[in-house]
Amino acid sequence: MSSSVFAEAKCNSHCQLSKVNQYFDALDTVSYKGSTVADIDALIGLMHDEVKYEHVEYLANFDKSAWRRAFLRNHESGRYDSATNREIRVLRTIPGKNHIAVEYAYGFNQADGSWQQQEPRLAVFGFKEGKISLIRELW
Repeated sequence: MSSSVFAEAKCNSHCQLSKVNQYFDALDTVSYKGSTVADIDALIGLMHDEVKYEHVEYLANFDKSAWRRAFLRNHESGRYDSATNREIRVLRTIPGKNHIAVEYAYGFNQADGSWQQQEPRLAVFGFKEGKISLIRELW
């Protein structure tokens, strides 16, 4: 493997945080009223082909295609109707080997420019070949 291919495949803590922020931005976009199937595909496109989404509390365990179908079902049933002032933000991170633990929160941008945070949540993200390969929600 050439060094440029290896560098592309390795995702350091800065890269991981960038990927997590891209994920949350895309997740926000999907949740907004008026989102489209293209928004769902953009979100799913951030993931490695072997991605696993797990939510420990709700016993969710999706591969990439099942996760896309779940997003499409929610979209078709009109569940994505959040106001566009809603925003997910990363609060803290702990990097590890090919993983990053992320404390994050949903919140709302206020008219005065402040952000009103809701209850913090925890997720662990895994990475493979420079893409998100695991999201394990622990809340």
